[in-house]
Amino acid sequence: MPSKATAPAIERRDHLTHRGNCKHTRYGWLRLTPAFSVHLIRDLVEALPVGASVLDPFCGTGTTALVCADEGVYCETSDINPFLLWLASAKTAHYSAAEIEEARTAAARVSRELSTGNGHAPWLPPLFQIEKWWDPPILRELGRTRAFIEDESKTISSRGLNLLKISFCRSMIELANVSFGHQSMSFKQPDGHGQMELVLSTNQTELVARKWREATDSIIKAAQSSLKASPRCVHCDARNLTSGLQRDFFDCVITSPPYPNRMSYIRELRPYMYWLGYLEDARKAGELDWEAIGGTWGCATSNLSKWEPPEREIPFSGFSSILNRISKSSSLLSRYVHKYFCDMTLHVRELSHVVKPGGSIHYIVGNSKFYDVLLPVEQIFASMFEEVGFTQVKSTVIRKRTSKRELFEYDVTGRKP
Repeated sequence: MPSKATAPAIERRDHLTHRGNCKHTRYGWLRLTPAFSVHLIRDLVEALPVGASVLDPFCGTGTTALVCADEGVYCETSDINPFLLWLASAKTAHYSAAEIEEARTAAARVSRELSTGNGHAPWLPPLFQIEKWWDPPILRELGRTRAFIEDESKTISSRGLNLLKISFCRSMIELANVSFGHQSMSFKQPDGHGQMELVLSTNQTELVARKWREATDSIIKAAQSSLKASPRCVHCDARNLTSGLQRDFFDCVITSPPYPNRMSYIRELRPYMYWLGYLEDARKAGELDWEAIGGTWGCATSNLSKWEPPEREIPFSGFSSILNRISKSSSLLSRYVHKYFCDMTLHVRELSHVVKPGGSIHYIVGNSKFYDVLLPVEQIFASMFEEVGFTQVKSTVIRKRTSKRELFEYDVTGRKP
């Protein structure tokens, strides 16, 4: 049986969360609340031998790939979400002086167009109830900004254009009526206090232009940083890694998969994906979330209600009992947990084929709680790793999470013999 980690008194260690990912570097270009720590990954990468290859099969915002690029370590990262792969590719790209200069010049042109109040009619994405996200004057100016960027795409390089798009996403989300104070993004309460800057501003055009300038200055400056390696970003389902990755190739896997907590990445990513054209309607959003592991957005929930588990059981003693206890409060959540670990079982089997003999794995996971039922995620992952032949499997507490007192983050490790 895998060794069980206890839950000692341990501090939150905010530097091991997204809070440690500095906004004014490539790591902080776009924020997702679930992003994991640069410092944690760097410690793991720096301990690798020279010439090692790293895999992150759950790309996220590309943090593992960027750390590896900084440290000169070869890395491949994969994901099923094309937007996340685009972001990871943009964050880890080598930008030439010419590309930096054309992005800076184009950003200045957009800023001038915004400040004049003239130019294009706004382009707005088909995001449902978009007026909840931005007040009408702000939305109009964001739409004009996006239209100006589209004009620049006709003459600028793809890498230069990527810097403009990331700058737009940064300024767009900072102007949105949303809060990142909780585990997931939420709308601010309309109490008259949330966005004081917007309330007090008499010139919404200049406010958007200023946010745009601040974003482009920060992002273009960070893009000048030099990287020592070039990661490879692969569009690939984590349950079928061998379709896009070489077998017996990777020395180390460093990743943080989606947690089984019903947090939808599509829900968090909606504003970015709609504005950049990766989503066109809610149906497509739900379908993409259903394809991902742990997704429950839109039609993914109705699909889940009809899902039937395969005959093969999850290799963890007591798993059926956990499902039954959750089912007493919600049969849908019980089904959600079951499907999550069925998908992860498929992933772990594929993982065993792409890690080379002697290779190590590091899975940063968090346990969960459904009603009064604690889900020992780290122990279940350890059991799955052992079932496919990984040895020296153990879980180590990293930090106390900010939510319920029983919830911790763990590093589940093992080695392929």
